[in-house]
Amino acid sequence: MESIKELFKIGNGPSSSHTMGPKFAAKKFAKRNPKASSFKVTLYGSLALTGKGHMTDYIIEKTLPKKTEIVWNQDEYLPLHPNGMILEAFDNKGNKIDEWEVYSIGGGALMDKDTKPDNDDIYPITTMTEIIKHLEENGGTLWEYVYSIEDKDFPKYLKKVWETMKSAIERGLEADGTLPGVLKLQRKAPSYFVKANMQNKFAEDDTFLFAYALAVSEENASAGKVVTAPTCGSSGILPAVLYLFYKKYNTSENRILKALAVAGLIGNLVKENASISGADVGCQGEVGTACAMAAGACAQLLGGTTYQIEYAAASGLEHHLGLTCDPIAGLVQVPCIERNAFGAQRAFDSALYAIHSDGRHLVPFDNVVEVMEQTGHDLPSLYKETSLGGLATMGLHGRPKK
Repeated sequence: MESIKELFKIGNGPSSSHTMGPKFAAKKFAKRNPKASSFKVTLYGSLALTGKGHMTDYIIEKTLPKKTEIVWNQDEYLPLHPNGMILEAFDNKGNKIDEWEVYSIGGGALMDKDTKPDNDDIYPITTMTEIIKHLEENGGTLWEYVYSIEDKDFPKYLKKVWETMKSAIERGLEADGTLPGVLKLQRKAPSYFVKANMQNKFAEDDTFLFAYALAVSEENASAGKVVTAPTCGSSGILPAVLYLFYKKYNTSENRILKALAVAGLIGNLVKENASISGADVGCQGEVGTACAMAAGACAQLLGGTTYQIEYAAASGLEHHLGLTCDPIAGLVQVPCIERNAFGAQRAFDSALYAIHSDGRHLVPFDNVVEVMEQTGHDLPSLYKETSLGGLATMGLHGRPKK
């Protein structure tokens, strides 16, 4: 299992799989073809079906240094993942000099037909059950385990991640106006923040969570800088929970970073053993994983035991099983933005529920991850980031398409 640094990527939205991944692929391809006079990029499957709304063509054309042709092959899927693309380079006579079949597998990560993701594995243990057993035998907490595996610069990197998350919230709370795209959605985060400050004690935590999650998700929808947690489309959930503790409960930055490490470990386990790609397993892999990460982080901040943290993470993912990825017009807006707000609330509730128990429960986190992957693969492709089914078929005005 690779470094958590590869899970928490910093970049511009709106999609880690449809913008970040293709950008990284285009950048690598351009570097290995410095003498190319032109390029051609053919997008397949989910990349072709929702790439327009996700700005895939824009980011590729912006990244490749020479004239680029974009081909949208919506009827064909490449064999290894729904987010497939073929990049071709040509000389000044139009002769092909290079070709690369590559896949954007979620969270900005890439894979090609010859290799697995191009990062070294550093974690020797790849299931939560085995990690807990290791801690029982050797002592320590989940965040200490992470710190013992990662390099000495890891806390510094987490600080950078946290600063980016905070900045996204603070920008989003100040930004008014309309989000880009055909839906013409108005930003809601500023108004929710004002209302949160006027709420009674009973409702204010939830309303602040809504405001913070909306702020990040709306920044993401506007191609602002966010952190994949684990993806751009689910990037509002974890920051919202952490920021609530930071602002309202005066939680120290040191404790926030430890919770961030725990969240990263949870997300990494899902990425290793299942998928965090909406095109592969539906939104349960994105918002569901983000909720599990935030629930675990929240339980850590509430002083939970390792068992309570595991329970919180399992609950956060379990109660998103079967969630489809069906964005209207291919934009990371409806239902994505609101799902972040509700995901943050559910993460907080999952942590509270786990903290009130002794951490014992029937279905372990690892089993929930396994079920999530199987459920995702059983979902028809029209419910997995293709905009061919579900809410996406309701059109722009809530009426079924004819």
